[in-house]
Amino acid sequence: MISEKMVSYVQGSSAIRAMFEEGKRLSAIYGAENVYDFSLGNPNLPAPKEVKEAVYRILEEEDSVFVHGYMSNSGYEDVRGAVAESLNRRFGTAFHGENIVMTVGAAGGMNVIMKTLLNPGEEVVVFAPYFGEYRAYVTNYDGVLVTVPPNTEDFQPDLAEFEKRITPKTKAVIVNTPNNPTGVIYSEDTIKSLAALMRKKQQEYGTSIYLISDEPYRELAYDGKEAPYLTKYYENTIVGYSFSKSLSLPGERIGYLVLPDELDDSEDVRAAANVATRILGYVNAPSLFQRVIARCLEAQVDVEYYDRNRKTLYEGLKNVGLDCMKPQGAFYLFVKSPLEDEKEFCAAAKRHNILLVPGSSFDCPGYVRLAYCVSYEMICRSLPHFAELMKEIGGGKKK
Repeated sequence: MISEKMVSYVQGSSAIRAMFEEGKRLSAIYGAENVYDFSLGNPNLPAPKEVKEAVYRILEEEDSVFVHGYMSNSGYEDVRGAVAESLNRRFGTAFHGENIVMTVGAAGGMNVIMKTLLNPGEEVVVFAPYFGEYRAYVTNYDGVLVTVPPNTEDFQPDLAEFEKRITPKTKAVIVNTPNNPTGVIYSEDTIKSLAALMRKKQQEYGTSIYLISDEPYRELAYDGKEAPYLTKYYENTIVGYSFSKSLSLPGERIGYLVLPDELDDSEDVRAAANVATRILGYVNAPSLFQRVIARCLEAQVDVEYYDRNRKTLYEGLKNVGLDCMKPQGAFYLFVKSPLEDEKEFCAAAKRHNILLVPGSSFDCPGYVRLAYCVSYEMICRSLPHFAELMKEIGGGKKK
């Protein structure tokens, strides 16, 4: 028999992945060009040319035993130093290599930091809507996820509700900006107010409350927007990053944690994260791609491509009568369901070979998420089918 904890995980397995598998099934029946799969945030853009060039050069120039061998559990020292220097140039920070732990993507980093920080029963606060895997990342280490209800007016965090949910057991708060699934960038005012509340509660309870900034979409921002770099606003901030989106490398599983000197018990936190990387079975982040990203820290995918997709899909969905807020970053649209039960809307969409993810997967029912990191041509082909869907459910735009 499998463990009781795994029984619940299997029963609640990701709706996003389920839709992805459904997309493959429908493509085999109807042809991939006739299926409109907006389920998974799997970048359609190729990695920048610098990545391919770096792979070739590393394999030609560097000793293969070194490239493919073990290193410190926290990663190659020179790679960590390069990451720190890049952050310092971009954000005016003062990090050094010891502040960086290379991770197996953002998910690996989140598991490492939860293993590092959490005692059983301690609480981690999240703001709905949130990436559903946060629940597993917390409960993996017997923590308790505490959800702040969504502010559906503008999807900025509801700080009044947040304050009510901070307790003496609160160990960490997760923020994700630009946000998956809404595409919202949390404003500087929001971040300052959030930080002030957390300082106040730390003082009140005499505890350390860590702010974990999950940032896989940092580089994907539009209309001149930029997400604040959170270590500047709150001393107990930990940053998790992934190159899955900024360099279109989701399957390579490469990212890092930033553990600043300003953290409470910073040396212990860094030492524990190093050990957690090993004992969780990661051992170290992928060796070749540590060396690759060190050469590609200034490279980036074509954000304009995603911007064109964003504008085309947003305008197209509005024109058929769907209600959605224009995203500021990432590559998702969070759309108000025209049916009360958004799962019924997803089922109706599937009859038109349109695959959407229900908002309940993000603890925000009544909405659906679309990932527009797909081909521009697929978006254009899908719009007439969205119009047909809206007619079928009686929610088409009235002329």
